[in-house]
Amino acid sequence: ERILRLAEMCRRLETEEEKVLPFYPSSLTEGEQQDAEQVLKEKPAEPLAQAMQDYRGLERFWQRFNKVKLEEQALVQERAALSHGNQHLRGLLQQYLEGLSVSPEVLSKPNPL
Repeated sequence: ERILRLAEMCRRLETEEEKVLPFYPSSLTEGEQQDAEQVLKEKPAEPLAQAMQDYRGLERFWQRFNKVKLEEQALVQERAALSHGNQHLRGLLQQYLEGLSVSPEVLSKPNPL
């Protein structure tokens, strides 16, 4: 109940795209989807499967949660790549500025230009 209340509160913070397109395409083939639907229609025999039926309403929540986690990982990787590129550019800029300035320290090093 608490998770559902939080989901309702978060609904106001969603973008228009998230409100209009809440469902994401499945990576299953048509045959796999039909098999999954057939299994879901059958009455579960095991206690764990019966308990999972109680939480089927949270399936959309978990889809969104996993999508956000994937986006977060993509942003972390993009940030690392941008940080690496930034360090490289700073090094090139430092070499360029050292080539322009004249000081005893710079004269003792090989000229990068």
